[in-house]
Amino acid sequence: MDAPNLLNPERRMLLKMQQNEQTVWSLDELLVACDWTDQAVAVGAGHGLENRGFVSVEENVTTEIRLDSEGDNALEFGLLEQRLWNWMTAVNEPSMRALQAEFERHEAGPGVGLLKQLGVSIDGGVLVAQDSTHIESVLKQRQDFLNALPCDMNGLDDGLLQHFRQRKGLIASFEQTIRTWSITDLGRSVQDEYLNETVVISELTPELLQTDAWKDAEFRAFDVTLESATPRRGRSHPMQALIERIRSVFLEMGFSELVDDYVQTAGWNMDALFIPQDHPAREMQDTFYLKEPAKMELSEELMGKWKSIHEDGGATGSTGWGGSFSFDTAQRPLLRTHTTVNTIQYLAQHPKEACRVFSVDRVFRKEAIDRTHLPEFHQIEGIIMEEGANLQMLVTTLKTFYAKMGYPEVRVRPAYFPYTEPSLEIEVKWHGKWLELGGAGIFRPEVTEPLGIESPVLAWGMGLERLAMLVLGLDDIRQLYISDLDWLRQQPLL
Repeated sequence: MDAPNLLNPERRMLLKMQQNEQTVWSLDELLVACDWTDQAVAVGAGHGLENRGFVSVEENVTTEIRLDSEGDNALEFGLLEQRLWNWMTAVNEPSMRALQAEFERHEAGPGVGLLKQLGVSIDGGVLVAQDSTHIESVLKQRQDFLNALPCDMNGLDDGLLQHFRQRKGLIASFEQTIRTWSITDLGRSVQDEYLNETVVISELTPELLQTDAWKDAEFRAFDVTLESATPRRGRSHPMQALIERIRSVFLEMGFSELVDDYVQTAGWNMDALFIPQDHPAREMQDTFYLKEPAKMELSEELMGKWKSIHEDGGATGSTGWGGSFSFDTAQRPLLRTHTTVNTIQYLAQHPKEACRVFSVDRVFRKEAIDRTHLPEFHQIEGIIMEEGANLQMLVTTLKTFYAKMGYPEVRVRPAYFPYTEPSLEIEVKWHGKWLELGGAGIFRPEVTEPLGIESPVLAWGMGLERLAMLVLGLDDIRQLYISDLDWLRQQPLL
């Protein structure tokens, strides 16, 4: 046979396999025989020899079940249902009220559900066990299951495995590939003279060509007919790519970008936009208020204008909201709940100058994290202030913006927002269905007149994450912020 062009690790591995009568080699055995410490060297050498038909490789994929974070806690402190059962058997009257006082709220609810599955019922507010022996037997089986981990999946009880897989954070699966190598007849036929290790040059350098050493060197051969691996190159995250696309559309339409601070006062965030001080959006469950600083100073003149508007409508012709306007409430610091807070400040600083501005920035609301909500997200906002601006201009601008974003079919419907009148909801057609993507309107006089703004102000906005979910075909907003490289590589270029 022709002399095989092998790399030194391939030569050493094939020689060791020829010198031994052993038929099947494990990774550890190859590492010892070849005096290697790096597993990647052995796997790479085996792959090269397999490509030439000198060895055969057998792969066996096994799945190991291990404890996850909650599983470690359960192993140390006991399963939740076990702790509840211990408490039940230790008290005279295990009532629901006593249980809720003894355990945290996030444990009491799920724990009672687990006990009910075991056969515990609730009679008149008291927990009653139907079959204590059965319950203790099941609890012991579950604890023994956790004690046995880590373990190969095939050695575990299927029923218990499915039970714990349905419970969050208790166990996790890990796949492991075990390889073995066997020398082929073709591999045994390679002569020893071809397996002597030598310096093999794989790259030409200027230093090498400055001497005659290259004339007697051995060069590595490359098979240019083989398929090459796709290079992994850096790319923008889909969210950042979408932000840049939106920015380019706004800039193309003649808008300027507005960037401002996250921390604002309740006055600018809500009072300036004619949101009443007793509005539900001001409650702690919706807004992140700051403890420090406890107060951010605002001019009494400005707050006096807001006070007049809120209490009786001032000179706008509105009746206002009535009640009493609080300067202390207006000066409470918070994390902005929308980007309009920065837009209205910009307009207040330039009340006579026509402008077209936009922002794509973060806002904060105290939301429970689920598939459609996050406590920190992005808003897209566009503003036009100029003499003669009207509803038709707003609708035309909206249709132009969304057409440039790839949604040529746009319609608007009447809506209500606290600081615009008239107000619109924007819908686009996506796969044959009309989807609501944002809101729009013209700022009310109660918003503009206290700030000295005389021209109409057209405004519209939407959530960036919602648009991203639509563009990327997602049904869970959390996917946008998970560091899943495989998913990121599969996303289209926006």
